[in-house]
Amino acid sequence: MAQDPICGMSVDEKTGLNITHEGKKYFFCNSHCLEKFAKKNKISEKALSKCQFTPKRPFYKNKTFIVASVLTFLILLSFFISILRPFRESLLMYFGRIWWAVLLGLGIGGAIDYYIPREYVSSILAIPRKRTILYLVILGFFMSACSHGILALAIQLHKKGASTPAVISFLLASPWANIALTIMLIGFFGLKALYIIFSAIVIAIITGFVFQFLESKGMIEKNKNSAGVEEDFSVVEDIKVRFKDYRSNPHSFKSDIIGVYKGAASLGNMVLWWILIGLGLASLAGAYIPASIFTTYMGPTISGLIVTLILATVIEVCSEGSAPMAFEIFRQTGALGNSFVFLMAGVATDYTEIGLLWHNVGKRAAIWLPIITVPQILVLGYLANILF
Repeated sequence: MAQDPICGMSVDEKTGLNITHEGKKYFFCNSHCLEKFAKKNKISEKALSKCQFTPKRPFYKNKTFIVASVLTFLILLSFFISILRPFRESLLMYFGRIWWAVLLGLGIGGAIDYYIPREYVSSILAIPRKRTILYLVILGFFMSACSHGILALAIQLHKKGASTPAVISFLLASPWANIALTIMLIGFFGLKALYIIFSAIVIAIITGFVFQFLESKGMIEKNKNSAGVEEDFSVVEDIKVRFKDYRSNPHSFKSDIIGVYKGAASLGNMVLWWILIGLGLASLAGAYIPASIFTTYMGPTISGLIVTLILATVIEVCSEGSAPMAFEIFRQTGALGNSFVFLMAGVATDYTEIGLLWHNVGKRAAIWLPIITVPQILVLGYLANILF
């Protein structure tokens, strides 16, 4: 599998768009990423038109279309098979609760994708200072991608020179502190979602500082890659230049709308199918798993937190997909802390994440990740159960 150089997602080389630039072939998950690559590398439309592309994947092979079709089929079938009625009611309840949050999140995410260059992330994460850990929390708020996309981006940043502590903190903060998912979590949990977001930020900051200490003592691997951003690059100055150029083009409103739409569509292509899978799993749990199972094994107790931690570790679901399941745990048990543990542990103990860190960042860094984060997750989860 190739890797999209723009969004970091994995791309099937047989079906993904590709272009050869300066003797090297690049693959893209969609045309939006290809256009951004062409613009970034100043590839002319004439040169672009001469490139040979892999045929576009048919719409019926789109993951979002497949998952949506399955759920729609089950809803229609539920009118004829009574045993599916609870599933339909549960699923429609979830749709009614978060449709607005998903649309708003995609819209804002599209705007961020269009207006916020990823070079800003690279330049700030490459600075080996303590305040880098604080900066990345703000940057994580502007990164609109699913956790798998964030993971790929973090590995790219590491290759460009971002420090190991910065990469680790970025991984912990971005899936839960990004604005699109914040809106989605508020749609589920209301203002209680702010505790989840704030706690994720606290864990990311503390873990980053601990990793900086470990790095200073030689207990984790240091990044040997050189930084990929010029030392004189200034985010502030770049914003000023972009703003000046934008004001000199008053007729760019139409292109802005198109750009934001493409960004939202690209983000939707990454996360919508995960959201639908999460809704389906949560609806199945809510419809057919007795409430006693949740309250007995996943209640607001220490043992309940540990069971939730284990469950989150073995379930491989993108951050957007795990949010509905986390809410189902909260709906059944009233334990916000367990929902928080389910969300955070999926990032901190996920075998995909640890495996990629092991091979790309370092074995010791990968081992230290769960050792440092899991106690923090359990403590903040237990505190949430007491407070809420």
